[in-house]
Amino acid sequence: MTGQFKAISISFKKAPLELREHIALNEGEVKALLMKIRDVYEISEALILSTCNRTEIYYLSSEDLSSGLLKLLAAEKGTLSSNLEPYCETFNNEAEAVRYLFEVGTGLHSQVVGDVQLPSQIKDAYQWCADMQMAGPFLHRLMHTVFFVNKRVFQETAFRDGAASTSYAAVETIESFLPLLKNPKILVLGLGEMGQDVVKTLHDKGYDNFTVSNRTLSKAEELSKTMDFEVVPFENILSEVHRFDIIISSVRAESPLLNLNLVNSFEHKSVKYFIDLSVPRSIDQAIEDVAGMVVYDLDEIQQKTNQALEARKAAIPHVSQIIDEALVDFNDWSNQMVVSPTIHKLKNALEQIRKDEMAKYMKSLTEEEAAKMEKITASMMQKIIKLPVLQLKAACKRGEAETLIDVLNDLFNLEKVEA
Repeated sequence: MTGQFKAISISFKKAPLELREHIALNEGEVKALLMKIRDVYEISEALILSTCNRTEIYYLSSEDLSSGLLKLLAAEKGTLSSNLEPYCETFNNEAEAVRYLFEVGTGLHSQVVGDVQLPSQIKDAYQWCADMQMAGPFLHRLMHTVFFVNKRVFQETAFRDGAASTSYAAVETIESFLPLLKNPKILVLGLGEMGQDVVKTLHDKGYDNFTVSNRTLSKAEELSKTMDFEVVPFENILSEVHRFDIIISSVRAESPLLNLNLVNSFEHKSVKYFIDLSVPRSIDQAIEDVAGMVVYDLDEIQQKTNQALEARKAAIPHVSQIIDEALVDFNDWSNQMVVSPTIHKLKNALEQIRKDEMAKYMKSLTEEEAAKMEKITASMMQKIIKLPVLQLKAACKRGEAETLIDVLNDLFNLEKVEA
């Protein structure tokens, strides 16, 4: 392992949505940035996690490269690093950076606590860095430990139970009555932050039979390029609503956009579900007086969200305990990586001594005697090496490995021995 594990982060905690959207990286951009990091700084292990809520670079280096990496990120997205610096957090202490990745990977630092999408986003980030040969022994071990922690969190806690975001709760609500509808058509009105979250949640859950309408047509058309949904011009929406079975609205309006008169004008009054996420309301509650019409308001959706959030918050201590246990094992392994080259050199030094001594007597031995000598001396070397190795590993746990490494280097002149 070369250097210490470090991280830089630009997330929703400091950065506004507009900035986060601007610097978000797709797969191609992540891989291009990884290549630049490798070429410019000769870093062999790095991982980039980029979502709608955060863009973060994790890397192994003996130096603090946060300023330079920020410049590479800024250049990749066509901006200046000075625009990013006020919103950037750095983790240059390895223990802090490792713990931070564990906490990010489990959803403790998500805008929605326990975000169910993060595990798959973490796996994608890992796959992309592996594709670019930027995942070495340290990152391989670290990421697989993160995946194991996520598995334990899922199996042992309530940290990912229920819908803890309004958009996710809205989609979960429509899923509760999807079995009652045959291939329902879904309409999403409005692409503010809430509306975008609904669209992304529908897309991430695999729904493709939905339509979007937004006051700014270009915004809807731009988003449709990545999510492949139908777009209806906002000025046509009142004449189009009757086509849909489920309508989710987050449109801001002074008075309800969808009202009783509109619903009464429908020629065929099939069952329809209206979910109003707007403040003030954009769907008239009186619509529910019409047979077959069901209206959910923001309070009803957020009640589900609040219940899930409370359950997740109650599970945080258990999640932290699981992370603590995983960190102990990972840190033991990481510390042993420090002494691994010394162990290999010591084994090679002793093996060379054995071979040199064996060579002095091999000519006078029969084939059977030589085989016995080989077996006996090899066994002796295994016993001799065992104690120094155990002492080195024990010294790692005490944080005293460097002293013992220096002693062994002097005793056996290990600097001249190839690992």
